[in-house]
Amino acid sequence: MQPPVANFIRFPGHRLPMVEAETASNRSKGAGQLMIAMVLIGLAAGCASALMFASIISGALISVLLFYLAPLPLMVAAIGWGPLGAAIGGIAASLGLGAIFGLNYCIAFALAVALPGWWLGHLVLLGRPVAAAATSGNGAAPIEPELEWYPVGRILLWIAGLAALTTFAALLTLGTDAATITDMLRRGVTRILTPENKPAPAEIAQWVDAMVALAPLAAAAVAMPTLTLNLWLAAKIAATSGRLRRPWPDLRTATLPPTTLVLLCLAAALCFAGGLLSILGEIVTSALMMAYAFTGFAVLHTLTLALKSRALWLGSTYLVVVVFVWPVLAMAVLGLADAAFGLRQRYWRGRPPLPAP
Repeated sequence: MQPPVANFIRFPGHRLPMVEAETASNRSKGAGQLMIAMVLIGLAAGCASALMFASIISGALISVLLFYLAPLPLMVAAIGWGPLGAAIGGIAASLGLGAIFGLNYCIAFALAVALPGWWLGHLVLLGRPVAAAATSGNGAAPIEPELEWYPVGRILLWIAGLAALTTFAALLTLGTDAATITDMLRRGVTRILTPENKPAPAEIAQWVDAMVALAPLAAAAVAMPTLTLNLWLAAKIAATSGRLRRPWPDLRTATLPPTTLVLLCLAAALCFAGGLLSILGEIVTSALMMAYAFTGFAVLHTLTLALKSRALWLGSTYLVVVVFVWPVLAMAVLGLADAAFGLRQRYWRGRPPLPAP
């Protein structure tokens, strides 16, 4: 039996077969081309995200939508072509914005857009083999093992953490202590509610105080669904183009880790600490409550499976939440009840498997 070509050692004056060398050369060329394509796509995504992020300077109404969708191109690049390309594009875009508009824009883009786009895309592609790779039995290459993908609930918790981080970092740009941040927020809200060059009426003082108190909560509550929507759209785009490497998850089964309840209690306790810790506690509490609101929607989708008018109930619920906003608290309570009492587990117990989403 002759040894394989790869085991040959080249001696002076002897020629080796060229098959293995040509194969290795083709593989290296293919890998190099894939790397170049990934970097170019990442840079293009970074440029698109930077333009969408910087469009807020124009003051146009459409720029608000573009600003909130700024992480989308980097997320698409991370999910479809790998997080390395998204990281390169995010770093290049951050440096470009810093060179044009200053250090503040560089840091803001890196924290609010580049970091979530890269990290969430990395988590989506994170998986581990359930069992060791099996062989086909005829000497062929081993069969790829089944993968256990990173749970959707843990991704949701990471989104809440990133939303809290970006919101707190944005508030720190106003000041480094709670009094300065509150004063800057009060000035901004007063400027919005009162005409130019006119003193603020006494009757709006209570409204200003209420809006200033709710500003950190509202900012985190907006950042959480915004990042979630961007990630969902990026995954849908990647799946439609055939670039999504993981199967589409059943979002009705999304469950936050058990430690999330502990984090929520700690964050709620920080709200009474005063100072910056109080603001941080409010932001984290708001982000985690929004995460439980998302699991509350998953509970609602599960508990209404047997209803004949399920589409009407779900559509009405989403419409009420979008129009009035505050009913999202009821969905957060539903998510908390599921975490505490296992509503979905009780519903599934003794029932046939769920239909495909």
